Amino acid sequence: MDRPSLLCISQSFAPETTPTAIRASKLLQRLAATWDVTVLTEADGVEADGVDGVRVVSVASRRPRRLLTAIRRARLDKLLDLLVWPDDSIFWALPAIRAGRRLIREREPAALVVFMMPYSAGLVGLVLSRLTGVPLVLNLDDSPTCTDMHPSFPSRLHYLLARRLEDAYARSSDALIYVSQTNMRGVLARQPQTRERVHLVRYGADLGDLRAARPAEDRFEIAYVGAMSGWWTLIQDGSRPSALKRAFRAWTRLGRFERTTLDQRTSSPVVIGRAIVEAVERRPDWKGRVELTIHGNPYPPELVARAVRDAEVEDVVTVLGPVAHAQVAEILSRADLLFITLPKRVDGSPGGRISAKTYEYLMTDRPILAAVPRGENWDYLADKPGIWLVAPDDRERMREVIAELAAAKLAGRPAAFDRSALRERISYDARAREFEQVIRAAIAGRSARR
Repeated sequence: MDRPSLLCISQSFAPETTPTAIRASKLLQRLAATWDVTVLTEADGVEADGVDGVRVVSVASRRPRRLLTAIRRARLDKLLDLLVWPDDSIFWALPAIRAGRRLIREREPAALVVFMMPYSAGLVGLVLSRLTGVPLVLNLDDSPTCTDMHPSFPSRLHYLLARRLEDAYARSSDALIYVSQTNMRGVLARQPQTRERVHLVRYGADLGDLRAARPAEDRFEIAYVGAMSGWWTLIQDGSRPSALKRAFRAWTRLGRFERTTLDQRTSSPVVIGRAIVEAVERRPDWKGRVELTIHGNPYPPELVARAVRDAEVEDVVTVLGPVAHAQVAEILSRADLLFITLPKRVDGSPGGRISAKTYEYLMTDRPILAAVPRGENWDYLADKPGIWLVAPDDRERMREVIAELAAAKLAGRPAAFDRSALRERISYDARAREFEQVIRAAIAGRSARR
């Protein structure tokens, strides 16, 4: 029996390692067992005959690279923020629409599935679905109005446009998928009539053999996998900025619409780094034996080195560059403690973001220190075994947790937690089944409305 055809639009796709690329490739690899899957992407380095059983078609963007580079070199990024909407991937939209129409004629898909971010990819799906009548499923990794991801906008108009775009996605699609229940509830509060078409399918994990490596016996290794964004906030510069610099900073802030304020220092190793320093000061025999290693940093090494030095945590923090996603399992399995941090929300309001690494960490038996604000990530982890939840800036509590777990490990009693009951629920096999149910419901819903 022939498999039904599925056309997927994912501007970022394997071998890229963005959260969207990983989620799309993991889900579609599994859907390919029962669907004839074609992916339309901008990603480079993709074989034309498919990846993991999926046919992949790469389409180049018509992005004016020289002009954009010149504007950024002139430090006029504010003009791009104001004029390019919803993001600079909009320049990929027209080539993607043209290629998508051709693929729809060739493949006759039963449904279109769009993975976002970037948000402009959703516009490609809306246009193609409107032109061809193919049912449309939109997957939002992060909401356009999530205040954790988008605490401010270039102007109030840009915020209103983002909200209208999200509402349009909810109204015009046959199914809209969120990874965060908090963000999903936000759009449903504005668009209650879309309730039957809005779904929650969280991120998953697929880490293979977690026994590939075990922690060293004479050290206590804390691991963080992923990018941190608060490096610039750690730079100490005692000089007073010039009048020209002050004027430039004022211009960049002019007209911005602030929805909330995030403390970006907490998206850095400074708080946990100082906690480790203090723990070692109380136990001098731990010197050189307790350390945080950050894997997957994409920022310039010279910036990171200066930030770590200025924060005075260079003796206990090691920062390594990007890693292949296939190496994550080994990194996690040899750590003694896994660390998550999301920026503190200064106003204390609950956040809607949940880190994709949450699920990868839960696939292990390692203790997890989650320095996250109240909200989606906190609530999801609250009832899971082996979790220490702390505020992103609670250095004292971090020190207590590190001291407790390090003392146990270095005394020969390392902590471990049985999360086997969770693994099937958060596996990509389970997530793919949930995702497929949404796709089939969208197809059935479109047929019923005809």
